Amino acid sequence: MTNLPFGFSSQDPDDPDKGDSSQGRSEGGAGGSGDMPGFGFGGMPGPGGMPNFDIGQLGQMLTQLGQALSHSGSGGGSGPVNYELAKQLAVQQLHNNKRTERPSQDQVKAIEDAVRLAELWLDATTSLPAGVRSVQTWSSVDWVEKTLPTWQRLCDPVAQRMSSAWLEALPEEAKQAAGPLLSMLGQMGGMTFGSQLGNGLAQLGGEVLTSTDVGLPLAPAGTAALLPANIERFIEGLDRPISEATVFLAAREAAHHRLFSHVPWLGQRLLATVEEYARGIHIDTSALEDLAGKVDPTDPSSMQELMGSGMLEPKTTPEQQAALNRLETLLALVEGWVDVVVADAIGERLPGAGALGETVRRRRATGGPAEQTFATLIGLELRPRRMRDAANLWRLMTERHGIESRDQVWDHPDLLPDSSDLDEPLDFADRWGSGSADLDDPIAAIRRAEADEAAKSDDEGDDSPKRDEN
Repeated sequence: MTNLPFGFSSQDPDDPDKGDSSQGRSEGGAGGSGDMPGFGFGGMPGPGGMPNFDIGQLGQMLTQLGQALSHSGSGGGSGPVNYELAKQLAVQQLHNNKRTERPSQDQVKAIEDAVRLAELWLDATTSLPAGVRSVQTWSSVDWVEKTLPTWQRLCDPVAQRMSSAWLEALPEEAKQAAGPLLSMLGQMGGMTFGSQLGNGLAQLGGEVLTSTDVGLPLAPAGTAALLPANIERFIEGLDRPISEATVFLAAREAAHHRLFSHVPWLGQRLLATVEEYARGIHIDTSALEDLAGKVDPTDPSSMQELMGSGMLEPKTTPEQQAALNRLETLLALVEGWVDVVVADAIGERLPGAGALGETVRRRRATGGPAEQTFATLIGLELRPRRMRDAANLWRLMTERHGIESRDQVWDHPDLLPDSSDLDEPLDFADRWGSGSADLDDPIAAIRRAEADEAAKSDDEGDDSPKRDEN
């Protein structure tokens, strides 16, 4: 996945997973992510002619395209993204890349035991109570199917604006001249977005370790989920037992659920920030001057080529950049808090905790699932340094004010540190300490401040010159 916004990015040609895309052809339909730029036309012979031609790839490509068109025509493509196509492509690619291992009963029991143990350890390191109500063990295909509703909430605002912004910018004469073409372009746009999302879900599905690995709770509320096959690949080369990694990751999953379950505004704030970014998407009308010559009404693939060319790529406005900065800070605060709480919970209990934590940090630095998700969705480059800064702030808050006071920062969004606080955590800790009288009820302090501000405004109104009624 790339750092271009959703709807305009293509698969990374240097993606190492693409080496596996030629394997397992008998298990699914279309080829792996390396074979599928756009709708999967990568299997067609190139300029070199027939020596590279693969009749199997051709058949898979035609089958895939036929299924896509069938879904589009039967209602599966309604809305800005064809999610049925996205799911189908993702599952096919996971089969082709042999990333569909089903969990065994032993793995199911191990994960349930790991989450229970992690919850016991977390009780001592955070004042937030347990948020997990059920524990599930997923394959990569399970992850795709069960997280798709959340992906729809994330992708719809961006895709909707991507689909409509350039249409809104068209002059009325152009809209009338295009006629039925506009409906076809909308349908093709939904298929293009669905194809791109399917590619991304296939790649993420082969990498994610838990339901919160992208920084958001993708599973149904209160459901903790781990993917044992991906965890085994995660620890390759670490020389640590799978049981240690499972408990470590279960603690991270359970900590995320405590935060998202008991800070009710948090998940909605993250989604609202993505929507705020989406509302600012607009297309430069000067880029549309060549539209008539770029789109061939008799060739649907010309729409796909247009969308991948960058011609319609939106420019980030200052308001959008501010939304991206807020989103990065909020995600960093979540991950930094989880890092600190889990490190304290595990302590000396797991001999390999240090190595596992370092592996998580290296994974972020090289572009883990969270980094891939937000880079492709809205072009946000998550900086691992900001997560380290947030962890340092939460560590300082724990040492200065204790666990309960630290966790009270999450009581209201106005209490949270901002980006400048991540740069100067000592200042934030000092300000929090200077208001010690309000630490028992920070919400009441906010309300008092709001009331004082309202009273001040009223006083200023009363002091305004009055007309002599005599």
